[in-house]
Amino acid sequence: MEILLLGIYSFFVWLIFFKFKWLPWTTVSQVTVAIIPIVGIATMILCLNIFAPSSADVRVFKYTIPIVSQVRGRVLEVPVEEGNRLVKKGDVLFRVDPTPYKLTVDSLMAQLVGARGGNEQLQEQLKSASGNTGALRTRLDLARKRVQQNQELAATGAGNKFDLEQAEANLRDLEAQLGASLANEAQVRAQLAATVNGDISSVAKIKADLANAEWELEQTTVRSPCDCYVINLALRPGAFVAGMPFNPVMTLVEADGQVVALYQQNELHKIEPGNYAEFTLRTNPGRVVRAKVDSIIWATGAGQMQQSGTLPMTGVLSAPPNRFAVKFDVEEADKPLLIAAGAAGHAAVYTDHGKMIHIVRMVILRVGAYTDYLVLKLH
Repeated sequence: MEILLLGIYSFFVWLIFFKFKWLPWTTVSQVTVAIIPIVGIATMILCLNIFAPSSADVRVFKYTIPIVSQVRGRVLEVPVEEGNRLVKKGDVLFRVDPTPYKLTVDSLMAQLVGARGGNEQLQEQLKSASGNTGALRTRLDLARKRVQQNQELAATGAGNKFDLEQAEANLRDLEAQLGASLANEAQVRAQLAATVNGDISSVAKIKADLANAEWELEQTTVRSPCDCYVINLALRPGAFVAGMPFNPVMTLVEADGQVVALYQQNELHKIEPGNYAEFTLRTNPGRVVRAKVDSIIWATGAGQMQQSGTLPMTGVLSAPPNRFAVKFDVEEADKPLLIAAGAAGHAAVYTDHGKMIHIVRMVILRVGAYTDYLVLKLH
């Protein structure tokens, strides 16, 4: 861009001093002609670095998701392929043999049916115990009356002492039977009252075990948690997965990454969220990607101080200040572009100031994008 401006400036100098000779070509004019482009270009560059700062260090980051099987078993199918093939959220990554987990579910369902039958049996036992208690209460009332009658007869001498003792023995026996019946009824009621979400404890436990078994059965089909690309796919049908959290079987890379540009600290004072930005990537020569400033990440590794019982090392405190990252939001129209994780390039942010010179930075960025077509190597 500077060469282009110098060429235009030289053309006008040639017209003024040599073609039309409107001004004399003297020592003063020669010095003036030489100073003007130096001062002008220097001023333009200084203003560009303030109002449209550029960065030669653009980086693309993407989060990775290690996929670990939740269950153990033999792999039956791996329908996904490795490489630049997008896997949609919910697509099947691989399937594990579900046979043992299905058998566990069937066994627990049978136990649940039996446990529910036991619940109905307890209900019937409660009805029986309540009926028995009622009958004993009636017989106990009759036994008390007979004891009272025998006591009255014995007091007048008309009654038999043996009959009185027999009636009292019958009364004590019925009281003991009533106490046992009440205890049995209370026990059944306690079993029925021990509920979780309306189910007795035995049914609730089997339901919980069944829900866990059904979850494990569902986990035999592993699905993608995001729109991602499959990387490092070494899993093959017939392999055995152990369900250990430290044993990933494949790695997914998210489709949408984060694009940041690193700036010197004194270049950031005019940049604000929402500013228009552009960046180029060497993976897409000649293409300018449009974006907006999402935020400035006001933190660097040099500013991190971890909690410790020791004094900070001199080397940590004397480390040179690092650059700060400006995070970009890519415009929707440019999101389908191949923005590969690890890609690098150049960027420019166009602030709300000095808009008349933004065009210069845009031209410089585009010229640089086309130079990415050059592959300068001999081997």
